[in-house]
Amino acid sequence: MKFRQLITFGLLLGALGSCCTSTASAQAAPPESKIATLDEIKNQADLDKAITALDTKLFDAYNHCDLKTFDSLLADDVEFYHDQGGVTLGRQKLTESIKNNICTGDTQRVLVRGSLKIYYMKGYGAIEMGVHRFLHPKTEATNGTGEGSFVHLWQYKDGNWKVTRVLSYDHHSAQPK
Repeated sequence: MKFRQLITFGLLLGALGSCCTSTASAQAAPPESKIATLDEIKNQADLDKAITALDTKLFDAYNHCDLKTFDSLLADDVEFYHDQGGVTLGRQKLTESIKNNICTGDTQRVLVRGSLKIYYMKGYGAIEMGVHRFLHPKTEATNGTGEGSFVHLWQYKDGNWKVTRVLSYDHHSAQPK
């Protein structure tokens, strides 16, 4: 995989610890589904449903270059740490990076089934951890499939869920299945 594509597949968020842990499978939530507020979350199943829906919304926007939706899910002071691409600070810079590097139509993020773990963070939101793959449908033969791990810190504040911190690491070529 080319360095630029390694960087771009890390430029996603891509989204988050004391109460609970689980493994959630990412199922696409219907767009009209309401995502629970932090106060409405009463158990691990509620948390899994909310954060999985947020992950789906974030990466549907990423995969379809819906920059308005993508941007709306980022905190103004988002911090994005990428093991190979370095640090990107701020919502505007991260959204611009996605526009310049992902909106080519040749990068698609897919969550690795069974890899998602979600942890409650009292009074703040949630920690989301998992593994995702990056497919390159137009240039698969030359770019291959990449894989990496991620951690997203989601905050619920002022009636909205936002990604505040991202760690994107362990980038490597994915083994063919």
